[in-house]
Amino acid sequence: MLRRNFLQRLGPLGATLAAAPGLVAFTNEPAAKRGPNPPYLKPGDYVGITCPAGTIDQKEARYAEVMLGRWGFKTKLGNTIGKNWNQFAGTDEERAADFQRLLDDPMVKAIIFGRGGYGTMRMMDMVNWEGFKKSPKWLVGYSDITAFHCHVNRNFGIPTIHARMAGGFGTIEDESEISLRDALSGKPEVYRWRPLPLNRQGHCEGILVGGNLSLIYAMQASSSELDTTNKILFIEDVSEYKYTVDRMLMNLKRSGKLSKLAGLIVGGFTATKAEGEGYFTISMEEIIFEKVKEYGYPVAFGFPAGHQRPNLALKFGMQFQLNVSNDICVIAEPNGLNPMLPIPFGHDSITAPIDSLPIPL
Repeated sequence: MLRRNFLQRLGPLGATLAAAPGLVAFTNEPAAKRGPNPPYLKPGDYVGITCPAGTIDQKEARYAEVMLGRWGFKTKLGNTIGKNWNQFAGTDEERAADFQRLLDDPMVKAIIFGRGGYGTMRMMDMVNWEGFKKSPKWLVGYSDITAFHCHVNRNFGIPTIHARMAGGFGTIEDESEISLRDALSGKPEVYRWRPLPLNRQGHCEGILVGGNLSLIYAMQASSSELDTTNKILFIEDVSEYKYTVDRMLMNLKRSGKLSKLAGLIVGGFTATKAEGEGYFTISMEEIIFEKVKEYGYPVAFGFPAGHQRPNLALKFGMQFQLNVSNDICVIAEPNGLNPMLPIPFGHDSITAPIDSLPIPL
């Protein structure tokens, strides 16, 4: 009902969107092989900030600009910062054009998106990716930005970074920012965290993919549908009913997305809606494990990424090793897979804390 009313409020544009399911044709073509890594950043490089979904204001952009400056990077701010159209940072065309400008700018080596919410999938098919394929750069974000993660991984095989966005930066650097800084600068990722009871022990290696469960679900049967075969899948979500999480996971299971994984990492499922919980009494972990219990790959719950603090950076589209034991969980880039020399920031690894605080979208 809410979606229908939203389309009605958009007038002719809403009618066009509702009546045009064929605007993006689904393809059965196999996913792209792993593409080239974007170059890691060095001091003096430019980072662009734009808003393909929700907006951030100038003050929020300034916080991000200051933080990036501390890391030695310069910034180029997009025209969508501070803009509003309905719930978005400008019209679909304005948001697409702003992203395209930064995507095609040879000086910009990474783009950190402003905020999630909803809107990326409304404008992503207006983007020309030809220049990006020839000269890739890091795309950074989470939540609604999962649409980009899925599309880029499926079609180009180019790595992206699932991490905190510009609207979430503050004045004090925490583990989330440190992990993003290290990821942008080429430091191999090594994370360790404590195991949870429903984990399934094991070891695997594969390309890491995933993001927000709702967006992975929304990309199904489109040209951006995520390929999960032999991949390590990461999932997280926020503000969902348990039954909607169950329904989305059932879709992934019935469509074969969960049967051929190399491994599964579960991040935060935060701010779960309580209405009707009396009819769905099992835990979120039990809901998830039920869908994968028949398979043999390792499963690790409790990774601190998603709509929470900390939200540790993950390089999607790159090779990782996952080890789940009784004592510890470890996700790490194998030695030798990063040809670029990292900038020595002094963090060999980040050990995730036990308690993770939910944060707003």
